[in-house]
Amino acid sequence: MSELKVLISRKQIADRVIEMGAEISRDFSGQSIMFVGVLKGAAIFLSDLARNVQLDSTFDFIGVSSYGNRPSPDHELNVGWDSTGEVKLTKDVDQSMKDRNIVLVEDILDTGLTLTYLKKLFLSHEPKAFRIATLLDKPSRRKLPIHADYVGFSIPDEFVVGYGLDHAERYRNLPDICVVPREN
Repeated sequence: MSELKVLISRKQIADRVIEMGAEISRDFSGQSIMFVGVLKGAAIFLSDLARNVQLDSTFDFIGVSSYGNRPSPDHELNVGWDSTGEVKLTKDVDQSMKDRNIVLVEDILDTGLTLTYLKKLFLSHEPKAFRIATLLDKPSRRKLPIHADYVGFSIPDEFVVGYGLDHAERYRNLPDICVVPREN
């Protein structure tokens, strides 16, 4: 694997997560919220974000996967991969969302396919409020018109790892967001 290049430093991430926590605390002032993290990538972001929200809150997790034959990790890195657009629920939340303030926490908003699916699913549970928080937004790859309410950073079309994001399950533990160079 080629050398990784830091795109967003741990300090930049920490500072922005503090700001996002303050925004959520302000928007839901005096209310309780339920964070729902999308496994596995959002786990680290959700943990840090939740610690920076000054409200009564709980959290849960949801798992999804995209249909389609995913290529090898090297092929995905160098050529890319687009799912068929079909999303499958692999783990549902354990708590009821009805009449609750829900903040869906995702690591990266890319094509919008997964978050569009999850938004429709969550709204069917009749929450009191529904918001999306994403650490990274990659608008250049959007296939469906969906936007997050809280965005950490808008990034270019690069393959990134770290702070929960992986390449073949590796690099999730990196404290920075790093670009994996494409090998030509």
